[in-house]
Amino acid sequence: MSEVDDILELACRLAREAGAIQRSHYETDFRIDSKSTAIDLVTEVDHACEAKIVAGLTRERPADAILAEEGSGEDSSDAAWRWIVDPLDGTVNFAHGYPCFCVSIGIEHRGVATVGVVYEPLRDELFHAVLGQGAFCNGKAIRVSQIAEMQRSLVCTGFAYDVHQSDRDNLNHLTAFVKSAGGVRRDGSAALDLCYVACGRYEGFWELKLHPWDVAAGALIVTEAGGRTSGVAGGPAPHDGSEIVASNGLIHDRMLSLLGS
Repeated sequence: MSEVDDILELACRLAREAGAIQRSHYETDFRIDSKSTAIDLVTEVDHACEAKIVAGLTRERPADAILAEEGSGEDSSDAAWRWIVDPLDGTVNFAHGYPCFCVSIGIEHRGVATVGVVYEPLRDELFHAVLGQGAFCNGKAIRVSQIAEMQRSLVCTGFAYDVHQSDRDNLNHLTAFVKSAGGVRRDGSAALDLCYVACGRYEGFWELKLHPWDVAAGALIVTEAGGRTSGVAGGPAPHDGSEIVASNGLIHDRMLSLLGS
C-alpha cells in the first residue's frame, strides 16, 4: 500500500470510530455549551469524537499536523501532511435530535487537498475521495447530477452563527435562489451538503463564513465526483473556507449570477 492508501484507511477507520460515538449518544442526555454565540453549540460528544480522532492520529501519525475544530491536536506549517478535522459537523442538529450530522476529515499534502472522508453514522454512509482517483460512497463510485436547468435544481445553503447580528447574513442570496431554483434546503451540515452535491442529491450548495474543517473533505469529494467549486465571485474557493459555491458544474455560472445579483 502507498502512504496515501494508508492515510485513507486510517481516516476511514477514525471517522467510523467517531461516528460510533455519535450514534451511541444520539437522542440521549449530554452536556451542551455555547461558543462564539448562543446558537454556536458544542457538546461533550464533539469533544469525545475529537479526542478519539486526535489520539489515533497522535499514535499512528505523530509527525502530521492537526487542525481540529475544538482546538486539540497541534497544527504546524512544517509538516508534510495536515489533517483538518470536524469531529461533529451539524452540532446544532445533533443537540436537537435532528438526524443530519457527520464526521469530516480532510487531509492535505504540502497544502494540496489529497484525501477527504465524511461519515454519516445514522445512514452508515461513508463518502471518500482521493485526489485524481474519483469519489465514492460506501465503495461505490459517485457522480454529480446532470440537471442543467436552475428551475429543476435542488440547492442547499446555510447561515453563519452571527446571523442575528451581521448584515452579511445570506438572506438576500436565499431570496434569489428561492425565486429561481426548483427547491432550496437548509440542512445544517456543510460537509454533508457537499457530499450530497457530489452524489447528485443536490445540484448546488453555497454558504458564507465557514471554516477549513467544514469544507476540507467535502470540497475534494465534489471535484472528484466531477463537480465544480469556487468562491462567490467565481475565483478559487478561499482556503480558509470563508465562502464556497459547489455545484454539478452545469448550473454553476447561474449560481454565481444569482449570488452577484
